[in-house]
Amino acid sequence: MKPIFDNDWADILHPEMQKPYYQELRSKLADEYRSRTVYPDMYRIFSAFHLTSFADTRVVILGQDPYHGPRQAHGLSFSVQPGISVPPSLENIYRELQDDLGCAPVRHGFLEHWAKQGVLLLNNVLTVRRGAAASHQGMGWETFTDAAIAAINERQTPAVFILWGRSAQEKGSFIDAERHLIIKSAHPSPRSADRGFFGSRPFSRTNDFLRSKGLPEIDWCLPAVPEVSQEEGKTTT
Repeated sequence: MKPIFDNDWADILHPEMQKPYYQELRSKLADEYRSRTVYPDMYRIFSAFHLTSFADTRVVILGQDPYHGPRQAHGLSFSVQPGISVPPSLENIYRELQDDLGCAPVRHGFLEHWAKQGVLLLNNVLTVRRGAAASHQGMGWETFTDAAIAAINERQTPAVFILWGRSAQEKGSFIDAERHLIIKSAHPSPRSADRGFFGSRPFSRTNDFLRSKGLPEIDWCLPAVPEVSQEEGKTTT
C-alpha cells in the first residue's frame, strides 16, 4: 500500500495502521464511504497530519469529531472550508481571540494558517456520517488519535495542549503536565462558552509558554482572505 504520510508522522502512524483494530476500522470505513455520505472527503481525512508534522507540532487543539454538514469538514478540527459560514463555536473562538490578543474576526472559518505554524488541529474521531454527529465514535479512531497524542506527550520538546470541554479533557488525561502546558476550559459551543471559555485567554497563554521555552510563538491572527495550500488531499485510509 502506498504510504499515507510523507512526513515524520509516518514513523509513528504507519505502524499503528498495521494493527488489527485499524484494519477493522479501515474495512468499516470503506463500507461507510461506499454506502453513505461521510465527511470529510476521504482524501482529507488526515489533513491535520499532512499540514503539521510531528516535529513541528507546538500546539494541539482537540476537537471531538468533524462537522457533519455539507462542504464543512476538511480534516482540521474547528475549521471549515473557504466559502462556508463560520460555525457558532468558531465564532466564539474568534470572539475570545479578539478579547485575548486583539485579532479582528475574519469572515471565513479556514484555519490552515494555524496548522502551517505547528498547531495540530486534531479531532478525536476523524470521520462522521452526514447529519449524524458522533456517528463514527467507537469505531477505532479514538485509539488511533490516542497514539498520536501519546507520541507528542513522550517527546522531549514541550507542547501546549488546548482542551476545550469534558471530552477533550478526558482525551488528554495522560498528558504530562510537568513537561507540557495543558489549558483546560469549557467548550466554545454556544451552550457552554459562558461557563469558562470566555476569558480563558488560551492564545496569549500559549504564546507565553512557547516564549518561555525558547520556541516560536503562533501568529493567531488569521488572514482576511484564506490561503489554501495543496497539502490537505494526500491519500485515503
